[in-house]
Amino acid sequence: MANVKMKLPAKKFNSNTFLFLITIVLFIVMYVAGMIIFADQGFAKPQMFMNLFISNAGLIVIGCGMTIVMITGGIDISVGSVTALVCMVTAYTMENKGMNPFAALAFSIGIGLLFGLLQGYLISYLDIQPFIVTLAGLFLGRGLTAMVSTDMISIKNELFQKWATYRINLPFGTTNRRGKFVPAYIYPSVIIAILIVIIIALMLKYSKFGRKLYAIGGNQQSALMMGLNVRKTKFQAYILDGLLCGIGGFLFCLNSCAGFVEQAKGLEMDAISAAVIGGTLLSGGVGTVVGTTFGVLIKGTITSLITTQGTLSSWWVRIVLSALLCFFIVLQAIFAKMKVKGPKVEKKKKTGDTSGGSSGTAATTS
Repeated sequence: MANVKMKLPAKKFNSNTFLFLITIVLFIVMYVAGMIIFADQGFAKPQMFMNLFISNAGLIVIGCGMTIVMITGGIDISVGSVTALVCMVTAYTMENKGMNPFAALAFSIGIGLLFGLLQGYLISYLDIQPFIVTLAGLFLGRGLTAMVSTDMISIKNELFQKWATYRINLPFGTTNRRGKFVPAYIYPSVIIAILIVIIIALMLKYSKFGRKLYAIGGNQQSALMMGLNVRKTKFQAYILDGLLCGIGGFLFCLNSCAGFVEQAKGLEMDAISAAVIGGTLLSGGVGTVVGTTFGVLIKGTITSLITTQGTLSSWWVRIVLSALLCFFIVLQAIFAKMKVKGPKVEKKKKTGDTSGGSSGTAATTS
């Protein structure tokens, strides 16, 4: 008997994993560069790293909601206005109406859910483009914020201030000039943000709902043929996005301790860019909240580098972030073309082998 050699299938290159790895490597390189360049200004201290999470806890949660709707092939550009409305209502109800922080939190979640329900219904059941619906939501949220108050309202509620400033000391830190150990710390908002990232990541990877989201974003027609309720799943995705926006808005308010009309302006672009830099495709079907979290940390690192440098304008944060966004969009486009080109090349090879074999047989016969 002739020896039969079994050919093992070649492992396919996963472009999505590659994009995710680029995001992680980029974050590490940027942060290590900051530690080397600005070591004398405290950039290498553990607290500087913890500040990335403290400053961006709200954006991390809002980014999770953005990732969910982007996986379905949608988008939500109203999150900045909804966050401003949440902050303004929280400040107004506590300072002017004497409401306690628990009721204000319930109001915040309710505002997010209301926007999620309204926008989700228009997008999923009336088939209106997500960009148009959420653009209307952007104007509505900002207009309602101005209707509540045009003045800045600072929050002085004692319980809210305790929530905002309560420090959770960590087992590591630095030693000051007197030789005293100073532990690094985080706020409760960071714990909430990390827990939400873990829950959403597990939901997307292991739940039936998560698999539906990826299926719809990958190919909506195929999802319909598989028997999935596309409208209902999209509707649920926007409701979850609204819920996370409400929670993220409250965490944002814990960081600012105030409400004003121009608050969180451009936050929607930060959330979208963080998701894209983290590996979420604009066309849908691919994305992780862990990647989005790294995207948020990259944005926070850019802000910290420019702030620590001291002479550059704060607008450089937007410039660098937009350059990174363009870079990752181009990478996504290149990998998408490679995926389309790959099957065509394989098909041509197979066709060529078949025709070659047939002509060889014909030649032998003649």
